[in-house]
Amino acid sequence: MTDFKYAVDADGVAVITWDAEGKSMNVLTREAFALVEEYVDTALADDAVKGIVITSGKKDFAGGMDLNVLATIRDESGDNPAQGLFDFTMNGHRILRKLERAGMEAKTNKGGKPVACAINGTCAGIGTEIALACHHRVMTSNPKAKIGLPEILLGIFPGGGGTMRYSRMVGAVAAAPVLLEGKMMDPKKAKSAQMVDAIADDPLAAAKEWVLNASNADIVKPWDAKGFKFPGGAPYHPAGFMNFVGASAMVAGQTQNAYPAPKALLSAIYEGALVDFDNALKIEARWFTHVLMNPSSSAMIRSLFLNKQALEKGAVRPKGIEDQSVKKVGVLGAGMMGAGIALVSAMAGIEVVLIDRDQAAADKGKAYTEAYLDKGMKRGKVTEDKKTTVLSQITATTDLEALKGADLIIEAVFEDMGVKAEMTKKVEAIVGEDCIFASNTSTLPITELAKASVRPEQFIGIHFFSPVEKMLLVEIIKGAETGDRATAKALDYVRQIKKTPIVVNDARFFYCNRCILPYVNEGVRMITEGVSPVLIDNAARQLGFPVGPVQLTDETSIDLGAKIARATKEAMGDAYPESPADDLIFWMEAEGRLGRKAAKGFFDYDAKGKRVEYWKGLADKYPVAAEQPDIIEVQERLMFAQVLEAVRALEENVLMDIREGDVGAILAWGFAPWSGGPLSWLDIIGTPYAAERCDQLTEQYGERFACPPLLREMAEKGQTFYGRFAPAEEDAA
Repeated sequence: MTDFKYAVDADGVAVITWDAEGKSMNVLTREAFALVEEYVDTALADDAVKGIVITSGKKDFAGGMDLNVLATIRDESGDNPAQGLFDFTMNGHRILRKLERAGMEAKTNKGGKPVACAINGTCAGIGTEIALACHHRVMTSNPKAKIGLPEILLGIFPGGGGTMRYSRMVGAVAAAPVLLEGKMMDPKKAKSAQMVDAIADDPLAAAKEWVLNASNADIVKPWDAKGFKFPGGAPYHPAGFMNFVGASAMVAGQTQNAYPAPKALLSAIYEGALVDFDNALKIEARWFTHVLMNPSSSAMIRSLFLNKQALEKGAVRPKGIEDQSVKKVGVLGAGMMGAGIALVSAMAGIEVVLIDRDQAAADKGKAYTEAYLDKGMKRGKVTEDKKTTVLSQITATTDLEALKGADLIIEAVFEDMGVKAEMTKKVEAIVGEDCIFASNTSTLPITELAKASVRPEQFIGIHFFSPVEKMLLVEIIKGAETGDRATAKALDYVRQIKKTPIVVNDARFFYCNRCILPYVNEGVRMITEGVSPVLIDNAARQLGFPVGPVQLTDETSIDLGAKIARATKEAMGDAYPESPADDLIFWMEAEGRLGRKAAKGFFDYDAKGKRVEYWKGLADKYPVAAEQPDIIEVQERLMFAQVLEAVRALEENVLMDIREGDVGAILAWGFAPWSGGPLSWLDIIGTPYAAERCDQLTEQYGERFACPPLLREMAEKGQTFYGRFAPAEEDAA
């Protein structure tokens, strides 16, 4: 298999074209990188070749490194995986350094050949690092094309020289946001950020022209020129020192130092700025290896890249079911959830009928999409034609007859079993027999809701998270009688609207809410014990959670928590575990402190609805103890409250695929992304320690921390979750 092709044109420009066979996007493998070196050597040795252009034979330039390569190298390296990873990284540096020097004499910097990169579409990761090693980068003018270094989002950082090259190009202050946020930039922003040198409608032609006209001075990188000074000042320079102090503060502020990669990246830049470029590459390689050896990076790559991608490609889709793409969807209820569902459906090109009891409510639901598109137009993301097209996809009405011809119905009406049952019967009498009926309920059992249906095998749960247009996850819930076609329909629909699906079996609170509620309850319970709410929320944030449990309760509304507690208690009867957290929530509800929506809850808010501070009145009812617990104790209570529910969900077959447990947790409620998810976290700390800690927490805090039988068994056998439950290779692809 040949991923790169080599040709020399009539003008003497050698074109190396990246076109990975059998793949829609170019990703770099070890074999392909070796071929790049071979072609570079060929071009440099050929006197007829005046210069080199690297481009892509696909619509996009590159998607980065094949991340499976890193795992393979680690496995192949036996007892010394760090050395194997370091050697692999340094070999990549050697190849790109050869490309960058392009035959120049070491002392004179003369005799080299110009190398340009023609970036014809989106370019990420190692693709961008290859481009940065070239002397000149020309990017397509297509605004949909993006370029960047997003490695940090996967728990690693640019380790192919990108960290050293880009920081030396623009300085630590300008480089830090690009490298630490991992944002992809359109051509104009990329040129402004010096990621590319030029923009052209035909980047290949422009790159060739530059190669044919480049001077010797054009091809010497600043760091290879005599007298190079680090932009903004090196760390030992007063200005440079302050820059690094600021960058370090930015990392701490944005990540709470929960992630290993950002700290390693900044260390690499700092230390690399103290030495010459070739030694800087060694420093980058050492820190890159350090991060790769941290179990966090493996867990993040597995969950946020490999597992997420597998689920989006249909890894859990029932076999043998033909394509179930949705052509017309009926959305029942035009409130916040229904309006959001209508929006993402119309944006995906699906015909939408948005139903509500009165026309004003239905129109308001459609107006939500219009407001969203108007914001997009102000930011230059949406055209007038796009707005017109999307809005034309939505019919807002009170007439149920408009649902005829729909192949999917999504019910998002009031959370009441009777109301939902009535709508199910009315709509099923109108739509065709093949139509799939889905409920967006977040709490009511799908199996019970399906009893109102004449076709329970075509009834399923499609649980969205709020706000629908922003949240990446959709939880699909199979009732006791849900059939494979309904499951396939839900999965195909979620793929259409560009969300990530997980499929779970029906159970109280399904999977996500089942894990979120103990997180919130444990935080609230600690307040009743005298733990400071400031400590509770900060402990969670320092674990990498986007918000702490106390703040999350305010955001989701306190009366909702009270409603869920009452409904659960009614359903469970004597089996309901009484909790002082409920007493606090009921008291807050009675005080009218309902959270952000009421501008008063655990926090006080200003006139604009912005959080001001934690409500001091809370301490009058629940005084803060003079002696506060250790932050690790608080963090472990918050973590175990969630992960034990994830284990129980797996044990009870609510979770049918371990990948869904981890991906779902990160995307639904931001479970400590650095850990790879709850089950990955248990693998990191080890099942023997986890079981032992459960026993200690149970003795100290109660039966909610009791070690699940599955975890106990795995601890005794020394097993890991991915060692025992990872899908077979054919299912993992």
